[in-house]
Amino acid sequence: MKTLYSSLFVLVLNAGVIAQETSTISPPPMSVNRELIVQKDTITPVPSLVDYDAFAELVKEVDAHRKARIVSLQQFNEMSAEAGVIILDTRSKEMYDAKHVKGAIHLNFSDFTQDNLAALIPSSETKILIYCNNNFDDDQKYFASKVFIPRDQFKDPKRLTLALNIPTYINLYGYGYRNVYELGELISVFDERMVFEGTSVTPVLTTPE
Repeated sequence: MKTLYSSLFVLVLNAGVIAQETSTISPPPMSVNRELIVQKDTITPVPSLVDYDAFAELVKEVDAHRKARIVSLQQFNEMSAEAGVIILDTRSKEMYDAKHVKGAIHLNFSDFTQDNLAALIPSSETKILIYCNNNFDDDQKYFASKVFIPRDQFKDPKRLTLALNIPTYINLYGYGYRNVYELGELISVFDERMVFEGTSVTPVLTTPE
């Protein structure tokens, strides 16, 4: 009987050792993970829809066209009085709502798409007048000038005037709108030849004669 108990004790002891050794063995890595890694590494990235070279060519094409269509304030006002002419403001909606040239309609430049433009201006033959912040002086709140002033960290500092009119003109042209005219003067917002409207503009009260 003693021999039987000894044999059972040895069997139980050996089983415990085997179980302990088995529990310390790390499971083999899953082959699925390796396959996923391989698949991820072999994916060919799809190029974006950004085509800098094509846009650069478009800019060259627009150059001569734009130069012939930069107009004075007098011309701008005369054209705006013509039937079917659109004055387009492409600044932010916040700035447009606060103050814009009287009669202008709005489409934020960041919302330019073929469909959005077609919904707003169905005919590509429509005469479109454009302006931007850099056309107006004496109002840095609603018509802040887009001027870059170099700071000390730039090795080759160059003062640069940026303007929303330029990309607006280029994109309108690219979307097929070629009957575009751009205001080419810097005008004080106090110049009575230009009338503004919006939530920040106090209506001019006229007294009956």
